[in-house]
Amino acid sequence: MFVKICGITSEADALLAVAFGADALGFIFAPSPRQVTPSVVADIVKRLPREVLTVGVFRDESRQRTVEIANSVGLGAVQLHGRETPDDARWVRERVPCTIKAFAAGEAAIARFDDFGADFLMIDGSNPGSGAVFDWRLAEGVADPTRMFVSGGLTPGNVADAITYLHPFGVDVSTGVESSPGHKDPHKLRDFVAAARRAALAVAAGHPAPGEGRGDVEPDEDAAPYDWMKG
Repeated sequence: MFVKICGITSEADALLAVAFGADALGFIFAPSPRQVTPSVVADIVKRLPREVLTVGVFRDESRQRTVEIANSVGLGAVQLHGRETPDDARWVRERVPCTIKAFAAGEAAIARFDDFGADFLMIDGSNPGSGAVFDWRLAEGVADPTRMFVSGGLTPGNVADAITYLHPFGVDVSTGVESSPGHKDPHKLRDFVAAARRAALAVAAGHPAPGEGRGDVEPDEDAAPYDWMKG
């Protein structure tokens, strides 16, 4: 199970997430309380283990600027979280090591995912920023699960259900592991990664934990993903 911790704003939080076992770290370059500058991210990236995937999150940024930032900082991947066109996405993919294209659950454009030329698909909530867990049935069968990330309202308390229900390649969380906007909570980070690992092992063994995988988790109002997409 590939675990991505997004909304990293400091070296301390980056190293903490890595210490707890995160596979990837996301840095938001779109307007947000968690927005970071390329220079700050470049300094953080230099201090991370080489095996950690560093992901720049962009929303409707020009393709030229997206590639410029990603390559100057030394990012391992770009996440396109806006209304980028397939042409723009393919142009970016030709110039960066890896791309993730995000869609809202149930969005019709998901059917055209292959047109974007991205390596991975991310399914987010249909109302990003609400903190509501989307109906996971909307993510069933929309793509090869080995290429799919799940996001949207995930917390240490419900990530196992998402994994058990959808069997995705990876999970992505930002505010669900925060103590305040832009600051990660050590206990939530630890618990999130541990819960994801346990769920993945249970799924692999064919023994999901009792009560997990139904997709009927109550929304967590404190776990709103990607607040910068509100409105």
